[in-house]
Amino acid sequence: MATAPVAEAKAADPARGKGVVLYDGLCPLCQRSVRALKRLDWLHKLHFQDCRDTANLPASAVPLELKKMLEEMHVVTPDRRRAFAGFAAFRWIAWRIPVTMPLTPLLYLPGVPWLGRKVYLWVAKNRYNLVPCKDGVCELPKRK
Repeated sequence: MATAPVAEAKAADPARGKGVVLYDGLCPLCQRSVRALKRLDWLHKLHFQDCRDTANLPASAVPLELKKMLEEMHVVTPDRRRAFAGFAAFRWIAWRIPVTMPLTPLLYLPGVPWLGRKVYLWVAKNRYNLVPCKDGVCELPKRK
């Protein structure tokens, strides 16, 4: 009887069998990145979710802390046993996007993970300044 709610939850899970990308839904750069990734996710391997929606976070063997998720994007694996953050999450995603798959092995070359983590953390720390926003409203480029 205790397994019935779990079975129902799994059946209702929109991300079943997919990696769950947890991103900052209030971040304009994150929103743009998610839109681009959705267009490139031809194999439908990913599900995207705002990490601020803590009531609907995916089940995970790894604790998911909002503070950490707001610092770096997280990915919960389809089996829900592991979670990757930051550059490691970026690499995990790259293996699942057909266009990036051929270049993904380069992300493992000596020195690249170190540099990738540094660049990722800088972008994550400065993400609100990289896409111009004023009073919570982001300006779109003017059409010509």
